Amino acid sequence: MTETIKVRYLSDKVGKLEYIGGKSDWIDLRAAEDVELKQGEFKLIPLGVAMQLPAGYEAHMIPRSSTYKNFGVIQANHMGMFDESYCGDNDQWYFPAIAMRNTVIHAGDRICQFRIVEHQPTLNFVAVETLGNSDRGGIGSTGTR
Repeated sequence: MTETIKVRYLSDKVGKLEYIGGKSDWIDLRAAEDVELKQGEFKLIPLGVAMQLPAGYEAHMIPRSSTYKNFGVIQANHMGMFDESYCGDNDQWYFPAIAMRNTVIHAGDRICQFRIVEHQPTLNFVAVETLGNSDRGGIGSTGTR
């Protein structure tokens, strides 16, 4: 099933949204203005778009894999989430960046990516004495602590 997403472009410097080169179901987002950051500075970098997501959906935003290498910034909240209530004409999306070194990001640079997913269903948590499974023996797949 194909969903329609209304997008309001707030900058002519970001280009139209599109899937990442046929390789992924993530969509790149670009800086909407030039940004200069000194090491340790924080800035909400405008992404030049506002969207109306369908009811029951949310968008998850993360940095691109090359964002830190190219720009020396990390995403302050490590993963951003926009729900369908953030849908006004001026509800622009932003990338919350912390500079780990002095850097310049230019308008049009690809700095993060997003995908749209359905909300998690309602869950019921039940306390039990045992899960009935064998232990893996530790943390992660190695079993070592």
